[in-house]
Order: sequence, then C-alpha cells, then structure tokens
Amino acid sequence: MSKILVIAEHDGARLNPSTSKCVSCAAQVPGAAVDVLVLAVDAAAVAAQAASIVGVNRVLAADNPANAEPIAAVLAPQVAKLASGYTHVFGPSTTFGKDLMPRVAALLGVGQLSDIMAVEGAHAFKRPIYAGNAVLTVEAPQDAVLVATVRVASFEAAAEGGSAAVEKVDASVPLPTHTRFVSRSGATTGRPDLQTASRVVAGGRALGSADGFKLVYSLADKLGAAVGASRAAVDAGYVPNDLQVGQTGKIIAPELYIAVGISGAIQHMTGIKDARTIVAINKDGEAPIFEAADVGLVGDLFTILPELEKQLGG
Repeated sequence: MSKILVIAEHDGARLNPSTSKCVSCAAQVPGAAVDVLVLAVDAAAVAAQAASIVGVNRVLAADNPANAEPIAAVLAPQVAKLASGYTHVFGPSTTFGKDLMPRVAALLGVGQLSDIMAVEGAHAFKRPIYAGNAVLTVEAPQDAVLVATVRVASFEAAAEGGSAAVEKVDASVPLPTHTRFVSRSGATTGRPDLQTASRVVAGGRALGSADGFKLVYSLADKLGAAVGASRAAVDAGYVPNDLQVGQTGKIIAPELYIAVGISGAIQHMTGIKDARTIVAINKDGEAPIFEAADVGLVGDLFTILPELEKQLGG
C-alpha cells in the first residue's frame, strides 16, 4: 500500500483548490491511502473542508500559534515529523509548495521530485522538462519516502462529498527562529486569483503601455476573469510581475484563456498548455500562438477588444 500525505495549502480560513488537485494526483497512485495535513493556528475549519474531498482517508489537524503565516522554515519541521510512516509526501507546485517541499525533502534526507504531471506507477511519474517541450518519465527509489510537488494544472480537482475523519495531531518540534514574519503586502484587485481562476485574460507587449493594458483589465472585469501577462509585458513595466504567466511565472489551467497581443513564445505556452480553450487575438496571422489556439482573431486588438466588450453587453 502507498501511504500518501498531502500538505494542504490554505489562507487560514479557506482551502486552496491546489489541495484538491493534489488529492486527485495522489489517488491515482496504485494502492493509495491519502491523508491530508492541515497546519494552522486553528485547523478546524480548513480541516473540515479537506475532509469533504472525495478520496481523502483522514485529515490530520495540527494546531500551533507559529502557523499563523505559511513560513516554510516553520512548517517544514512539522511536516517532516508527521511524515513518519508515509511512503509519499505531496505538495502543490505553487509558490507555497515550491517554497515548502524542498525543505521537507532536505529534513528527511531525500531528493525532491518536481512537477508531477502524470502517474505511471507507485514510484513512476511523468514531469515536463525543457520548458515543457519534452516529458520525462522518472522512476523514484522505493526504499525512501518520496517527496514531490504536483503540477496542479495537469489535474482536475477531486469531487466534493467525502466524509473523512478529522484527527488532531501533535506536531510539536523545535522551530527555527532565524526566519520570522514581518509584514504582508499585495494589491487587492477584487478579481479572481490568477492560479485558480476559471477564466483568464492576458496581455502582451503589443498593448504598448500600462495605459493600453487597461483594455485587458476592462475585458477581464466584464468576464469576471483574472488578469495575466506575458513576460515581455512584465519586463516592459506594463504590469507587476505577479501577473506573469509562463515558465518563469505562473502555470495555469483555466477553462478559458484569452491571449491579447501575445505572440506565443515557448516559455509562455508552457504556462498555459493545460488551458481548456485558448482564444488568441493578434494582428500577426503567423504568430505561433495561433498553432495552439482553439479560436483565433487576426486583427488590431485596439479595435477588437472594444467591439468584444460591446458584444458582451457593455
């Protein structure tokens, strides 16, 4: 049997959808028994949400005042302690997981497998390499715990309706003091989170300026969508880097992805290859993005976007 511990990502009140997608991945491992670990100040509310995920056998709730903020240096020793007896420890390949899981692996004295995109066996997995241009099958050692991050864009969220047992656990371990939380800052836009949104409108360098990017914001608001950007648009200073989509940005898998003035460089396409429907708007009919697009509009984006908004009822 494969005993798998999934580390829950949450904000203290709500479970991030990445956790449910990790459970989907874990459930595909042959002979899997999946537990979810919630580390929080008071884990009860989030643990109850995790318990409703179909496929979860048990939810471990670890309360600790030190868990007020998701500081990897603080969470990792607790995960390492509770990982005893498990064959696999999975976390999402999000900012949270990429920060936490390498520390967990180091504390357990093992290597980390990154970006699982498909399960081939109990210790065999597929992951992307070369900016997603190739897929590598990895065979992990069977005599050590496997610590891995899951490429959440490659998995559907597990269904809800489960009724797993919630068990309080003691994760008391000496915690480091060299890392501490100082403050949190970030833009509050009122739009959906880019990594979990079902709709995303993204803009590229062709928008010409930060002012031109307002067309993307306007269309996104009309659709109730998140906003993304190509690296070229970020480097040009049109938008902040937390909106970047691609190999060096966020990997996303929305139901609808609208690319406005984005040529479709390989690095960008890596970030959206799991999107269900891709709509490309570009005046260059030979732009690479049209090869991946389900719907392509060739024309001036400054004409098309206002017209599109008009058709949407604005």
